[in-house]
Amino acid sequence: MVFDRHPRDVQAGRQDGLEVAFASRQGRDAADHDIAQMVAADVDPGSLTIVTSDGPLAERVRGRGAAVMGAGTFRRQLDQGERSGGGAR
Repeated sequence: MVFDRHPRDVQAGRQDGLEVAFASRQGRDAADHDIAQMVAADVDPGSLTIVTSDGPLAERVRGRGAAVMGAGTFRRQLDQGERSGGGAR
């Protein structure tokens, strides 16, 4: 998960199976830029699923081989996992 800004209550690093990072620069689409770079640098971008509802970012990462899931779909999957007692994976 890449945040545009650094929330005070969230630390960078691996937390509960999720890698948390913060944009390396400020401004519009700062996190998008970093996400696209991470996908481009990955040795197996096809193994990545990027969660975004941002059309231009989705196009960029798909062009590099990553899968894309909309934020609404991701949220529904999280909610279903909580209801079934399985949690998010």
